[in-house]
Amino acid sequence: MPSFDHAGVNIAYLDEGEGEPILLIHGFASNKNVNWVYPSWLSELKRAGRRVIAIDNRGHGESSKLYDPNDYTLEAMASDAVALMDHLGIARADVMGYSMGARIGANLARWQEQRVRSLVLGGLGMGLLSNEGRPGENVAHALEAEALDDVTDPVGRTFRAFADQTRSDRKALAACMRGSRGLMSREDAAQIAVPVLIAVGTDDDVAGSAHDLGDIIPGSEVLDIPRRDHMRAVGDRVYKEGVVDFLARRP
Repeated sequence: MPSFDHAGVNIAYLDEGEGEPILLIHGFASNKNVNWVYPSWLSELKRAGRRVIAIDNRGHGESSKLYDPNDYTLEAMASDAVALMDHLGIARADVMGYSMGARIGANLARWQEQRVRSLVLGGLGMGLLSNEGRPGENVAHALEAEALDDVTDPVGRTFRAFADQTRSDRKALAACMRGSRGLMSREDAAQIAVPVLIAVGTDDDVAGSAHDLGDIIPGSEVLDIPRRDHMRAVGDRVYKEGVVDFLARRP
């Protein structure tokens, strides 16, 4: 799998297909394969005539593992995504992120607007602006526990089981959880000027309200993914069809 060095951090990625580029940014404790390849996003987007680039965020997948929470700010991870675009010679791309990846994408769209053609926020609603109800220190502790059986917090157990399933570096993920919880202000969200699609499962109790965020980001569209929670919405057919339609309507 190709990779490149960004300020001493090795960043792995994939680059497939031809056409207008779309950059995919996965969620916490996931990776480019689990979030995008296995649920058939790559094949779906390539069929739609897109060049698909997917990044392994620092601390995840095949990218460098770091253990200081200060290395996992949203700004640092967004800078990895910009560096990947620079490495590939891509001036501007559509961007789709899921959960934490959506938060990274939102920061790109706000502070690097010239690099973002349009933005899909998957699995993220008002969680962009508020930590209320979002995973936090409970998940970090669960990741640091000796064994899954030692974890009693239900949300912590879910993320710990997922990290074990993906064979992730749990100490790196704990540092990422602690370092990546920065929030965007309502004022900054209201200044996102690129076309935005907010896609959240109707049973998602992690993302926060998609419709409330849609009321804040001017001109944004909301896609409800019926009967899907945070984990099961990723590969849903309604989500895929909605994204392909959204991208096809971009000027």
